[in-house]
Amino acid sequence: MRHRIKTAKLGRTGEHRNAMLANMVCSLIEKKEIVTTLAKAKAARVVAEKMVTLGKRGTLHHRRLAASRLRAPQRRFFPRTKGVSGKQLREQWSRDHDVVRILFDEIAPSFQSRHGGYTRIVKLAGTRKGDAAQLAILKWVDESLESQTKPTLAQEKTAEQEDSKDGAQSDTEQSQATSEPATEASNDSPAELDREITSDVKAVEGESGDVGETKADK
Repeated sequence: MRHRIKTAKLGRTGEHRNAMLANMVCSLIEKKEIVTTLAKAKAARVVAEKMVTLGKRGTLHHRRLAASRLRAPQRRFFPRTKGVSGKQLREQWSRDHDVVRILFDEIAPSFQSRHGGYTRIVKLAGTRKGDAAQLAILKWVDESLESQTKPTLAQEKTAEQEDSKDGAQSDTEQSQATSEPATEASNDSPAELDREITSDVKAVEGESGDVGETKADK
């Protein structure tokens, strides 16, 4: 029985579950939001908020505790590759992939005036194909952190669809604009067209007669 036990088993052993949650929180720290099932999001939120609490304390001891819980890889050797020095590679890795540094230097300072509730879970419409699991987005509450996130695949697809719709509308408008003069010209009856042609012919004959008279006068 699991009386008075709040830990979600998630169908995994303890070692597997802790490793999975550590990887999820590392992805959340690095990418600022993740898409997962609702049950996993609720379990990862607990770990993520505890990591932010460690980050707000900011000591070396708490950095080591966070690195141990997140199982963050600590790369010590960066060989020179393709003309890039090891120092530059280390700086790039620390800036983009060192989750402990990102947690303590970027995320935790933005929550100094907030006491808990650092994450938000947004349920997604529909279910996952295959097992019909409820999907959700786990992300940070701070708006400044949300603005740094890259658009998701769903957002990119909707933007592409909107662009294609706008392009189709502009094409239809242009085709309608070009077809309107043709339709206006085609609406004229044959009798009206004959009248216009005869009037043009008479005007040309009158001009030629005037020219002949002027030559005869000379």
